[in-house]
Amino acid sequence: MLSRLGLGLLARAAVAGGEGLAARAFGTGSAYLPLPGDARSQIVTLIPGDGIGPEVTKAVVDVVAAMQAPITWERFDYLSGSEETAAGSVPRTSVPKEVLDSIRRNGVCLKGTLFTPLNKENTNTQSLNVQLRKDLDLHVNVVHGFSIPGLPTRYNNLDIVVIRENTEGEYSGLEHEVVEGVVESLKVITYEKSLRTAQYAFEFAYLNHRKKVSAIHKANIMKLGDGMFLKACREVARNFPNIKYEEVIVDNTCMQLVNKPHQFDVMVTPNLYGNLVSNVVAGLCGGFGVVPGGNIGDGVAVFEQGARHVAKDLAGAGVANPTATLLSTAMLLRHLKLAGFADRLEAAVLKVYTDGDEAALTPDVGGSGTLLRFTEAVVRNLQE
Repeated sequence: MLSRLGLGLLARAAVAGGEGLAARAFGTGSAYLPLPGDARSQIVTLIPGDGIGPEVTKAVVDVVAAMQAPITWERFDYLSGSEETAAGSVPRTSVPKEVLDSIRRNGVCLKGTLFTPLNKENTNTQSLNVQLRKDLDLHVNVVHGFSIPGLPTRYNNLDIVVIRENTEGEYSGLEHEVVEGVVESLKVITYEKSLRTAQYAFEFAYLNHRKKVSAIHKANIMKLGDGMFLKACREVARNFPNIKYEEVIVDNTCMQLVNKPHQFDVMVTPNLYGNLVSNVVAGLCGGFGVVPGGNIGDGVAVFEQGARHVAKDLAGAGVANPTATLLSTAMLLRHLKLAGFADRLEAAVLKVYTDGDEAALTPDVGGSGTLLRFTEAVVRNLQE
């Protein structure tokens, strides 16, 4: 269980090394053999974002510094869903070029959620989060929901990965008012993007020793759009005969998740369904504060909490849970082939839960502590 995040996100992460927590706990497994230069400092773009983002990313920066991991942050603290102008605060309508250039140059980013308010002057359906994914072609979103030992939830031993197409579908942003009072929104599904999402899902399952891939759809109603998504999934499934493949209608999926969630392993979905399903999975595993995730493109990766909640109501209160962002950072470290640091970080975070000290746990998981107390507990665990 403790080594689950060690499985990694990308195909290359599966062979990047790292002995894993479970192996090390029992004194087994071979040492990770780095290549010359693997200990060099690597630059990571950091976007703290809005809401609780600046607080939880600060926890990450403090913990990474305590680990002495070879990470240098290229920060964009100013980037927010709003920007200040002479007329006051207005919604930001695009991701600055210097931010996109930084992520492309560094190849990896850690971000908090960006909040884009909508009003009469800004009816753009594309939030900054969506624009960032499209600008960088981060075509796959991966959310890993699993039961954390020491965190009571309705179900134990959950381990579900949601792999979501990340750039089209209902998020295409193509909508207009046909006549007054009538709005037309277009859902765009392409075979090419469906195919690469399905390919990633099956490769993930294969490389991480997973047994089943479930394609989530509504093809009984959207026969052409979701039917094309299923066609792509079926084509890829034929190339992985040792992985069980099934198709589940999205409304039934939601019912099955809250009733019998253990039947799911890897789920592959179009864009909107993945957003819904990953939030259900996060709720089953303890909430948006504990589930990690990442967005993957060709040569670039952006890591963030799996359930994207800006949590503006918690901003500044000092009680936000940094677990999801810290575990997403463990994913990031494995992506950078820093498996030993990733293992240490993951173990230190999970130990806060198994220790069960309510004073160190945040209120969303039944504790009485603060973000600072949680972070301090992680740092102490790293030093043991």
